[in-house]
Amino acid sequence: MHEVTTRHFIIATAGHVDHGKSALVKTLTGTDPDRLPEEKKRQITIDLGFAELNLTAPNGDRIHAGIVDVPGHEDFVRNMIAGVGSVDLSLFVIATDDGWMPQSEEHLQILNYLGVKRAVIALTKSDLGRIDFVTDQIRRQLHDTLFADAPIVPTSVRTGEGIEKLTNILATELARMEPHRDIRKPRLFVDRVFTLRGIGTIVTGTLTGGSLRRGQQIVVYPANLETRIRSIQSHGQELEGAQPGMRTAVNLQDVSVDQIKRGDVITIRDLGAPGSRLVVILERSARLPREDRAARLLKNGSSIYLHHGTSRVAARITGLETGRLEPGEKTIAQIKLAAPIFAFAGDRFVVRNPSERHTLAGGMVLDPNNQDTTLDDKHKRSLLMARAAAPNQIELWVGSEVELRRFVSAKMLLNQSNFSADAIADAVMRLDREKKIVVRGEITADAQFWRNLRAQAVALIDRAHKQNPERAGVDLNALRSALRIEESDLFEAFAADLCADDFVRKGSVIARRSHRAWLPAALQSVEKRIREALSKKPFDPPGRREIESDPHARQVLSFLVGNGEAIDITPDVVLLRESLEEMKSRVTQFISKNGPATVSELRQALGSSRRVIVPFLERLDREGFTRRVGDKRMICRIRNV
Repeated sequence: MHEVTTRHFIIATAGHVDHGKSALVKTLTGTDPDRLPEEKKRQITIDLGFAELNLTAPNGDRIHAGIVDVPGHEDFVRNMIAGVGSVDLSLFVIATDDGWMPQSEEHLQILNYLGVKRAVIALTKSDLGRIDFVTDQIRRQLHDTLFADAPIVPTSVRTGEGIEKLTNILATELARMEPHRDIRKPRLFVDRVFTLRGIGTIVTGTLTGGSLRRGQQIVVYPANLETRIRSIQSHGQELEGAQPGMRTAVNLQDVSVDQIKRGDVITIRDLGAPGSRLVVILERSARLPREDRAARLLKNGSSIYLHHGTSRVAARITGLETGRLEPGEKTIAQIKLAAPIFAFAGDRFVVRNPSERHTLAGGMVLDPNNQDTTLDDKHKRSLLMARAAAPNQIELWVGSEVELRRFVSAKMLLNQSNFSADAIADAVMRLDREKKIVVRGEITADAQFWRNLRAQAVALIDRAHKQNPERAGVDLNALRSALRIEESDLFEAFAADLCADDFVRKGSVIARRSHRAWLPAALQSVEKRIREALSKKPFDPPGRREIESDPHARQVLSFLVGNGEAIDITPDVVLLRESLEEMKSRVTQFISKNGPATVSELRQALGSSRRVIVPFLERLDREGFTRRVGDKRMICRIRNV
């Protein structure tokens, strides 16, 4: 038995001004989407309008569709784009008296740039005739587009012709579509902001990527404003939570209406951050006539407006491989934004000219927070082009992301993308099994990068063992510096990987497990000289500078300290281990016999100097061997073992 479910979708109108979009929406839903007084006065849609349409799919499922009615006039295309950024299906409206018009063409190109794959063509004002002629015209215009086979339904809001058929076709088309995925990355693209007396600030938008619930903590980007959802509605109905694909209104706590605007995004923490430098695949429609002003040259340095979600941001194009982009071409590019936006890899966008009179291009975000300043590397471009050609192949995206960045922390890997964390984790596991990437702790790295890094480290350690066999190993900070690893989490994961087999970490150094420090014969006479110097006055030896009189002496002293045969008390005071133990013994004897003692008393008893005895006693205090009370030391009878 089929279980009836409710599926949520978004429909957006499209089409030339005065072709009857708003009238058709009112007839379908009973709601007049024109809400502004000026819209009523001028009888054209200026801003976005909204309505809901409840349908029944052929299998009995309930379909709840939010309809976004967009303006058709060329002066308000930027508002139109804000309404179609997250839609599932276009209700493309063409009137029989006009047929295909300039804004019909521009809206078609915008829908293509934004990746809208399905449309239903409503042939309005069918009572005026010319149905066959305009139908043929539409088929010619839609040839070789994603909408080539879209159903065309003659309708008339005056006579009611075709309205029921249009409703049934909309239900059938939506029933064939996959519902919005909940990837636990909610984004509500704000298209309206207003305040209600006694309630507060309300924002509305289309919810994608995940659910939002009453009481949830959220953040508003790009302002980075944290707040809480007080209540949620969809088309006037109070909800505990909203699902992806729903028109959603949220009442925000302690946020004034002037703190948020159209173009902002409501989301949750830990999904990344707004960025002002995008790497994109940029394409221009081949349908642009050469004589059309919209076909004017796009080149490196061109000023544009970028439309993403409901936002519109001034920007500049750079990184075009040939320096320009002609109609019918696509290429990798960088877009430098005047203000940051919260975009995901895989998001679509539209590019318009600075005067906002023409749609120039569109494309898809490949990297929403690019840190590189150039795109000169051909291999990098080929990886990005492969992404653009396969926007849903997650293993390709994960593999290319790791290769492009060389390494990335697991929690940040494609975090700002339209893939779920579970899907990303599964892809990482498969690529790791295939040895295409390396996973070590919280770090995911490119396999070749990791192999090269390991080869460099092994060579450095082996060379150090050969050149300085007296040393216990290579200082970890020196190794990190030599490998040019700035990120501490990467170095820790890398060091742990080295120590998983052939290497061992000894305090602040790393060495081969088989390495045993030893003094070459040429240095043994130097060792004898240093031991004699440190033993002559064991409790008041010469300073380090005097002992390290030459490079060989420095090597030997480092060897003795590394092996624990000599102990660094301060940068200038070094004691032989047996001397240190004897000093501790004499301190114990003196205090046990005479009671708590001052520094001066202990210095005299041991025949030492303040240069040595003061840091020596401070060391005993730190170890818990002695305890200072006033200006005297006493022995700690109970010590940690």
